[in-house]
Amino acid sequence: MKLTTLTATLALAASPLMAQDKMTVLLDWFVNPDHGPLIVAQEKGYFAEHDLEVEIIAPADPSDPPKMVAAGQAELAISYQPQLHLQIHEGLPLQRVGTLVATPLNCLLTLADGPIKTPADLKGKKIGFSVAGVEEAVLSAVLGTHGVALDEVELVNVNWSLSPALMSNQVDAVIGAFRNFELNQMDIEGVAGNCFYVEEEGLPPYDELIYVANTNSMDKGLIARFLAATEKATQYIINHPTESWEIFSGTSVDLQDELNKRAWADTLPRFALRPTAMDEGRYAAFEAFLHESGLIPAINPVDKITIDVTAK
Repeated sequence: MKLTTLTATLALAASPLMAQDKMTVLLDWFVNPDHGPLIVAQEKGYFAEHDLEVEIIAPADPSDPPKMVAAGQAELAISYQPQLHLQIHEGLPLQRVGTLVATPLNCLLTLADGPIKTPADLKGKKIGFSVAGVEEAVLSAVLGTHGVALDEVELVNVNWSLSPALMSNQVDAVIGAFRNFELNQMDIEGVAGNCFYVEEEGLPPYDELIYVANTNSMDKGLIARFLAATEKATQYIINHPTESWEIFSGTSVDLQDELNKRAWADTLPRFALRPTAMDEGRYAAFEAFLHESGLIPAINPVDKITIDVTAK
């Protein structure tokens, strides 16, 4: 009896040490190479090493994840720096707590053999888009650099069908295309595309994909452990690109195609090597850009937009 009691007591004492903290992370879209560090961290056991049980969920609607985090329905969401600025001004209790992809992916995409040789040629032309608001500000900055006003082009909502709309000549260009995907998608289909990179066309550089958390309820320690695991996964990806691709693509048959393989290679150099690192100047500059564009009524301080969860 004493042995049984002692065994039960030891088991109870040990169980909290074995328990893993559960957390939910909402993706910005279906699983793709942009999410490599999360998937590799999951498959390599890096989350488990940090006593985390992470549920990774792809959304039915790409606009939902930040709203769900703001409503306390998940610990983290992958989102976009430009959208975060607007969402905070809309009153959502969100902050950037880490970076996934540290460079812009967005570009103004045209047909390589088409009549558009510079953005100046788009005057009087049709431009497809998927997300109103930020994309219009981005486009306005790019066009303005070339002396074209936004009201001198026709904007067409192509409902996420960016490259198909361009290839079928429904529009003369699209904004919001990702250079690691749409360019490859078009090339695979035998159509050459040309990207005008937004950060080279008058836009301040920004973080394309970020992790956002609820300002009022975030567990900084939990998030710091999550980011440590994804940092380790990123290091593995950079050091072992072929092996990490095999791990990533091995999680789904849908990922095992030429488009995802090409996108994987193009995305690798853009992953944030230090996910917790915070560039205050980058966030201040983009906030100022949005204010100058008339998209936000005032300028928020940087510490309302982004924080370092590892800071003491």
